Amino acid sequence: MRILLIEDSARLRELLCEAARDAGWRIDAFASAEEGRLALETVSYDLLLLDLGLPDEDGLNVLKSLRLAKSQIPVLVLTARGAIDERIAGLDAGADDYLAKPFHNGELIARIRALMRRAPVTAMPILEFAAVDFDVASRQVTCNGSEIALAPSEKALLELLMRHGGHVVSKQKMEHAFSEFGDERSSNAVELAVSRLRKKLEGHPIEAAIETVRGVGYMLREVRG
Repeated sequence: MRILLIEDSARLRELLCEAARDAGWRIDAFASAEEGRLALETVSYDLLLLDLGLPDEDGLNVLKSLRLAKSQIPVLVLTARGAIDERIAGLDAGADDYLAKPFHNGELIARIRALMRRAPVTAMPILEFAAVDFDVASRQVTCNGSEIALAPSEKALLELLMRHGGHVVSKQKMEHAFSEFGDERSSNAVELAVSRLRKKLEGHPIEAAIETVRGVGYMLREVRG
């Protein structure tokens, strides 16, 4: 994931970049609206962290212009403007979330994860692989129209595998995704979840299998004949 940060405080930029990189994300940081706009025009970002009190332009104007241009990039506003009417103005202008300064980096990272879980709903509402359909908005999984009953953690695992269908997903990435549930973090927990998911999928006429790539992770691959 690649993040764009537009924030005029050099110290805060440094701290936020460190937190984002510790979380495993790439981040580009700029101090002005002009630099941020140029970055948005030249690079495809997955998320925008936007300060409102910029030196050359109000961040709300940046946000409004993005939405007028039909950009669907998730925007998390970071600002010292904590009054309720100012928060409402930011959300009405098109922000997806609003975090008032000062804030804890842990909360920021959690909010980013929440936004990124929601973001693919617009871009790809239904995942398809072999005979399996996954509606990421309703969280319903079906095979040829018949629903497959899965636990929330199993759905999260299947979604991750389907988004990378045909490619290996590392155990580390799976563990990171599972940590959001707070109860399944270890490598053994991932292995158990994969085993449960395999058994449930085997009860349906799907043309896919979860393949173990030893020492690396797992891959959802198509099975023909």
